[in-house]
Amino acid sequence: MSRIGRMPIVVPPGVEVRIDNNVVSVKGPKGELARKVSSEMKLTLQDGRLLVERPSDGTLHREMHGLTRSLLANMIEGVTNGYEKSLEVVGVGFRADKEESNVNLRVGFSHTVCIRPRPGVTLDVDAKNVSIKVSGIDKEAVGQMAAEIRRVRPPDAYKGKGIRYTGEVVKLKPGKSGKAVGGGKAK
Repeated sequence: MSRIGRMPIVVPPGVEVRIDNNVVSVKGPKGELARKVSSEMKLTLQDGRLLVERPSDGTLHREMHGLTRSLLANMIEGVTNGYEKSLEVVGVGFRADKEESNVNLRVGFSHTVCIRPRPGVTLDVDAKNVSIKVSGIDKEAVGQMAAEIRRVRPPDAYKGKGIRYTGEVVKLKPGKSGKAVGGGKAK
């Protein structure tokens, strides 16, 4: 039995869960999400708990059991509290500027890079223009948007310049060594 799949999902007060065939809709204080799940998974909602059950111990059913439970738990967490990822822009002259809902990045290219948020995702830039906050109710969309922003200029392996997640540790490589002592040609 999947340890993750068999755990019940507690539905907090103020969150409404509807199950229509294999489409689960979750509505909460932050918004509404819907997802189509595998028709083979059995979903039951009772006493404020959502349970996911699988029909057999087949490989596909075992794979889908924990995945379905995690996706539904993330939906409930998203409409209750929301999700947030933050990125740092590191480098001399590197900065991010907010323009309406878009973010313009100046990260060492000859041009600025305009990032448009995905639907359901908001982008914010701090006052110092070096920190970007990605937030929304869909965990998948927030993570994908943060990854797309980071992909514009990933951290450099030698100087550490670029866009990184807040708290990400970038291990720097040593640069070239000088000429070895006594390594020249003998005359």
